[in-house]
Amino acid sequence: MARRNNGFIGGALNLSSNGRTLGITSLSSVQQTKTSSYSINYLVIAGGGAGQGSRSGGGGAGGFLSGSINIKPGTSYVITVGAGGASTGSNGTNSVFTSIATSIGGGSGGFSGGSGGGANYTGSGFANPGAPAISGGQGYGGGYSIDDGSPWSGGGGGGGGAGGAGGNAPAQSSGGAGGVGSTWINGTTYAGGGGGSANPGNASPVGGAGGAGGGGAGTVGPSGVAGTVNTGSGGGAGGNGTGGSGGSGVVIINYVGPQRATGGTITSPGSVIYHTFTSSGTYIA
Repeated sequence: MARRNNGFIGGALNLSSNGRTLGITSLSSVQQTKTSSYSINYLVIAGGGAGQGSRSGGGGAGGFLSGSINIKPGTSYVITVGAGGASTGSNGTNSVFTSIATSIGGGSGGFSGGSGGGANYTGSGFANPGAPAISGGQGYGGGYSIDDGSPWSGGGGGGGGAGGAGGNAPAQSSGGAGGVGSTWINGTTYAGGGGGSANPGNASPVGGAGGAGGGGAGTVGPSGVAGTVNTGSGGGAGGNGTGGSGGSGVVIINYVGPQRATGGTITSPGSVIYHTFTSSGTYIA
């Protein structure tokens, strides 16, 4: 037979003190609190694409995905943080929050990705369009290059960012600016596009600025500026050498405190708990 009160089975637990009865929350309610689901916000940013070299386009930012979901305590969620594209001119790699969200790596100059890379100079005499972002709303396309067919002229387009398209090369001696990034609920801007480059043989050549959120600037020198690490930003294009590498991605999870989970670097500004993954790991809810 099930016992009540001091038997600890079901119902409320009542204890006596100095003749007074103290009501304690039922054990079933405590157990329900421990096993009930709770809501999290997540941000998943892939690695940014690298810029290309020699009058080329800036790298596109890694895909930017955010949302909210209810999860159950005790469940493990595998986190993969994507790498930025190498300075030799490659796309960034994907970031993954288990089966919940996969963001696509940013495109290198001239290539599609989470955000598309800026267009490269080709010597064709025609303006060339930047690479588009993949479908799914993770970012924007790259900007146009400018091209008059001269071996000493032309500028690359800016790489796309999470918040806007890459800028078109404004003149024969200038690269386009990288597209702006996007700001998450923590107030930080991520995933800016890389700036396009210009040929150093031009008169007064100017590289394109990196997009807000960590995009690398394009240059007229031997190598572009790298995208900022753990922002998923694109690398800037180089004037007559290699492009800058893309910034690595990041995965962030937050929820209202107290702390309920483990994994990543844990911080608690105010009443909100953040789990920040700058490298791959596991979030245990």
